[in-house]
Amino acid sequence: MTRFGVMKHLKQLEEAGLVVTRRRGRQKLHFLNPVPIRLIHDRWVTKYTEPWAATLSDLKHRLESPVEKVFEIYIKTTPDRLWQAITDPDTRAKYSFGVQSRSDWSVGSAIEMVHPEANLVIGRGQVLEVDPPNRLVHTMTALWSDDVKNEGGSRVTWTIQPVGDSCCLTLVHDQLSDGASAELYGGWPMILSGLKTWLETGELLTTPGSLKYT
Repeated sequence: MTRFGVMKHLKQLEEAGLVVTRRRGRQKLHFLNPVPIRLIHDRWVTKYTEPWAATLSDLKHRLESPVEKVFEIYIKTTPDRLWQAITDPDTRAKYSFGVQSRSDWSVGSAIEMVHPEANLVIGRGQVLEVDPPNRLVHTMTALWSDDVKNEGGSRVTWTIQPVGDSCCLTLVHDQLSDGASAELYGGWPMILSGLKTWLETGELLTTPGSLKYT
């Protein structure tokens, strides 16, 4: 959809009173206006059909709205060094508790997540977007347990933004099913903390919480 098309659509929603706008500097923010939407609901949905409508709406939401997990951390390093730490398998193993991510990091290439010491392939994926040293997007299918195997594929997005002499690293793990096992995303805080510790001190993270992932 073009930007012009989006603007035209938003203008129609604004004129209909379904969307309200606010200016914030050079930005124009759009907010859903719940009042007229509620009036439509009250007019067309009777007290007898409301429970059915609510149930079907909830079912649709659960089936069509994947879970999204967002993690953000500031690391005192350069974008190039941070990118190298994310994509180099040997460096990755230092802060990911021995796990390497192997790929040539070109769009369409396969990714294999391997634990060399245990001789195990714990995950596979495919590279979707590459913009070094700013953004990396890839799929992930976890294989380390029956629970996560049943979850199927998901998506991981790494975004690097320079901030002074540091970088803001945002990791978004999305396209997760509703009620997805915490095994899929529960380790990211420790991995990112290990990444920060390694880049800033050259040492490994050895907190009790991190050792359970080794």
